[in-house]
Amino acid sequence: MKCSLASIVFMACTTCVWPFAHAKSLPLRELGAGAAVVSFPDYRGSDKQRNYVLPLPYVVYRGEMLQIDREKVRGLLFKTERMELDISVNGSVPVRSNNNPVRQGMPDLDPTLEIGPSLNYLLAQDSQRHKLALKLPLRAVIASDFHHARSAGVLANPQFDLDVSITQGWKLGLVAGTLFGDRRYHEYFYSVVPQYARAGRPAYDAPGGYSGAQFIAAASKRFDQFWVGAFIKYDNINHTAFGASPLIERRSNLAAGFGLPWVFTQSVQRVQATE
Repeated sequence: MKCSLASIVFMACTTCVWPFAHAKSLPLRELGAGAAVVSFPDYRGSDKQRNYVLPLPYVVYRGEMLQIDREKVRGLLFKTERMELDISVNGSVPVRSNNNPVRQGMPDLDPTLEIGPSLNYLLAQDSQRHKLALKLPLRAVIASDFHHARSAGVLANPQFDLDVSITQGWKLGLVAGTLFGDRRYHEYFYSVVPQYARAGRPAYDAPGGYSGAQFIAAASKRFDQFWVGAFIKYDNINHTAFGASPLIERRSNLAAGFGLPWVFTQSVQRVQATE
């Protein structure tokens, strides 16, 4: 499965899976396209920040078992009134090591795709105003240059997710969580094998364990023929298992993005669903 940088950006803004309000009649499918402006560090702990202007596809499918929207692709595996088991997807951007001083001479970092189950439990909900959920995703990480793919470990990301319906159709999402990676995941980003060691960059073997904390704020609104959304994400890697890596230049990072796709077609078939 190929995951574009634009889709990775807005997966970071994922909101809870339970609706704000009662279901209403909406198109089964919607298609559109637009643009996104985003800013990312090369990797968590890097001092290098990259800015991108990207095409942003808008795909919505409101199926019973498969749901695709501007926030994520969700394959529903199990559901009760308060609990759901679905498929969680995320990823990371590619990094050319020769453009990053602390990685000079090392192999490039291929983009990664993270995919796996997520158990989501609804903690509280006001159907008109807010919902709070605990989400427990566990994802396998695959690194690929789109010619060859290899395993890059496993990542767990328990998080609290608060969605608030504010004024005039605007929605606000707030996410706070921690990350835990196995040895292979941390090795991929933070290890330095002996053949790439040099002055100021000693060999380092990253262990598994605590991988830091993340805080995300996202806002969005659907207008008649277009959708607008923005996010900001703060990463903190203090006290992580790989904290001694010579590839770490800072203990916190910010990422941000803004997207504006135009919705140009909708299916005639309609289903009972929520925005």
